[in-house]
Amino acid sequence: MKTCHFLSVLVTVLAVATFSTKAGESIPLVYNVENSGANYPAPSLPPLGSLPYDQILPDPFLWTSSYLNTNWSGRSTSFADWEHHRSEIIAEIENYEIGTKPAVDLSQVTASFTNNDANNGVLTVTVTVGTNILTLTCPVTHPSTNGIYPVCIGMNEPYGSLRDKMFTSRNIVGITFVHNQVTTYYHPQNTDPFFKLYGPAQNIHNTGQYAAWAWGISRVIDGLYKLNGNLGGTHIDLSHIAVTGCSYAGKMALISGALDERVALTVAQESGGGGANSWRYNHYQTNKVEDIDNTDYQWFSQERLRKFAHDNVYYLPEDHHELDALVAPRALFLTGNTNYLWLGNPSCFVCSMAAQQVYQTLGIEDRFGFNVDGGHQHCFFPNDQTNDLAYFLDKFMSGQTNLSKVVASHPPEYATIDYAKWYAGWGVTNTLQ
Repeated sequence: MKTCHFLSVLVTVLAVATFSTKAGESIPLVYNVENSGANYPAPSLPPLGSLPYDQILPDPFLWTSSYLNTNWSGRSTSFADWEHHRSEIIAEIENYEIGTKPAVDLSQVTASFTNNDANNGVLTVTVTVGTNILTLTCPVTHPSTNGIYPVCIGMNEPYGSLRDKMFTSRNIVGITFVHNQVTTYYHPQNTDPFFKLYGPAQNIHNTGQYAAWAWGISRVIDGLYKLNGNLGGTHIDLSHIAVTGCSYAGKMALISGALDERVALTVAQESGGGGANSWRYNHYQTNKVEDIDNTDYQWFSQERLRKFAHDNVYYLPEDHHELDALVAPRALFLTGNTNYLWLGNPSCFVCSMAAQQVYQTLGIEDRFGFNVDGGHQHCFFPNDQTNDLAYFLDKFMSGQTNLSKVVASHPPEYATIDYAKWYAGWGVTNTLQ
């Protein structure tokens, strides 16, 4: 029997849904491992027909078994349990949306760096699985003087679609991730390097490109670790790695930062549906935006996500406020652009407000921010977002940890959106019908 968790009954219970974390818990800014929760046993995840029907955003602090059995008391907001929560949410997103991101031992990775001139070079990373080899060649832009510097891995460009000067003025090295070296944008085939490496068990039907691309970005980070951060005279500070991208590459950056805890700062620019938006809210909106019904299934797993189209979205046991939350306790900055209806900006706002609750609960609200504005072209970084981005770069890339700011900018008309009802039932035991 399916249990219904409805939006309509939640408004009255908001006042009792409190959030707290234990005093004195130390909250790291970043980790030196890809997934600190990798050793937790995978939760048992049932097929679509056995999932609860839930119209609000699932509670990130509920254990998966409690959620699936609608036993809402099985939750923990202690930071000590967060890596376990993360492991369960990752398992859900891989199982129901993108497919498996394979684990890689550093013994399978080799790396080298070649300087072309005073400001440019190439990082080469190879991954060997059995008799198959995948090679990544990543252009590197770096300062002309020797030193220890933070680094940004950008999708398609060294700093994504953000302004280069905001990074170069802070001596942040730029590395370009060339995603077609993993699987070809808009035209994946089982002969792509990633699927040759892991096929036929992983193929274009059961594994989405976002799982493959996120895997590739983690291998670039592996390469930096194999070299101990040494790129000639430029030395990478491995505790200050950022990823960024815009639009479909914004989704790529968000998923990559969510799944690799060595990333200290994730900047997902105008990522739209399947990125920093809620699948549920996108479906709920009356205006047509990117939702599960019409997203590009090649990016996700065709065998997995397609099942949750239309009203089946309410059976999805996770949503993208939890994808955002996977970045915690590390830093995350999201942007939107109201000039483009397709981006589903109200959904980005609602999803961000829900993700903000997670950061607040863990006592690290100043590590998360969002800015939804308009008046500019898609993927053009506007002036009114520069101060927010500067804060995240200064604190989480340049090490100015004394800074503290809560970034939450949105159009004035969004004040009428009843965002709180989408998470008002978290921690409340009597909201079922």
